Amino acid sequence: MERRKRIGILTSGGDCPGLNAVIRSVVKCASRQGWDVYGIPYGTDGFIRVTQGLCSPEELKLSDHGYDIPGLLHGLDVLQFLSGSILGSLSRGNPRDPHVQAEILAGYERLGLDALIAIGGDGSLEIICQLAEKGNWNVIGIPKTIDNDVPFTEQSVGYNTAVDTVTKMLYDLTFTAASHDRVMVVQVMGRDAGHLALNAGIAGGADVILIPELVPILNSMVVDQICQRLESLRHNRRKFALVVISEGVKNQDGEKEKYIGDRLAEQIHQRSRELCGVHDESACELTQVDTRSNVLGHIQRSGTPNAFDRLLGTAFGKKAIDLIAEGTYNQLVVWRNGQVQACSLDDVMPIIRQCHQENRCPGPVQLDSCMVQVAESLGIYIGIDIANQNASSLPRSTAIPVID
Repeated sequence: MERRKRIGILTSGGDCPGLNAVIRSVVKCASRQGWDVYGIPYGTDGFIRVTQGLCSPEELKLSDHGYDIPGLLHGLDVLQFLSGSILGSLSRGNPRDPHVQAEILAGYERLGLDALIAIGGDGSLEIICQLAEKGNWNVIGIPKTIDNDVPFTEQSVGYNTAVDTVTKMLYDLTFTAASHDRVMVVQVMGRDAGHLALNAGIAGGADVILIPELVPILNSMVVDQICQRLESLRHNRRKFALVVISEGVKNQDGEKEKYIGDRLAEQIHQRSRELCGVHDESACELTQVDTRSNVLGHIQRSGTPNAFDRLLGTAFGKKAIDLIAEGTYNQLVVWRNGQVQACSLDDVMPIIRQCHQENRCPGPVQLDSCMVQVAESLGIYIGIDIANQNASSLPRSTAIPVID
């Protein structure tokens, strides 16, 4: 009798909505193939636990009906509705210690896996692909991150829900800003990519959106133009404003700052006072405005996954099982042109590794993207004139090799 195929699955890096939908899909689809799925706890650390005897292979086997909940809901399949990861996840650094790597590789071998499905962002995928090369693993990657900065895919699991979450927060903050005639500066996540700030900012009605691709540094020219934009709103009888800034924008010294939103709020207040002092009367009224900063924090990674992320995660999980059934490994599952497709990790990883070496974002907002043009057409200040001065140095859209 042919041995049942054994598939491992893990989540690595920061959590996000939709991870459990992927896990659910993988287990259901694999069960229909007659395969066993083993959930690796806490990313690659789970392999170390297996090696050290802290958990047995049988303890890691996943059933196709999700949680067994006591009482009337016993056996109800609820995974696709839950945020976070039932497997747990770690977002610490690369396991470079040869002893640690040896324990990870030994754990994989002890489980006797035929393939591993790794759900992670660009950093996690780089680490897992390095381990896969050493251990000769069969790997399928599934992109997940609210930053949406994994190259070769238009959407990563978790991003769409995060846009919804930030949009709702911006909507709520708008009424506080309007009630008190305030300028609300809202700092959002995204690491070195501005996708979350740009799309949520447009959907949330922001007047100013700052992302690292268009405004790499928060210099005096940017602050002056923001003050001009805010004053023009007040001149048109809008006494409040909403400013969105991505955490990847650097301060005037070209360095990352944990609370860059606070710095911008201070600069707006200080610069408006300076302009008023040199008899720019249009800026004097702005000195009386209460400017507040809000850091949305990790709540952007939480919340119930929306319908799109449940569908995307489910479709990604199904595609991963299809690839394994075909014997097609070393692939990244991607969303492209409204379809789930796959591309070779041999094409993806060199780009990710080069970008990491050069301290660049592997999946930035493109200058020619639709939403950049939308924001500009709506009159949202996005620093586009500044960005165009260095347009030749910024990445453009990349052709994506696809395997149907």
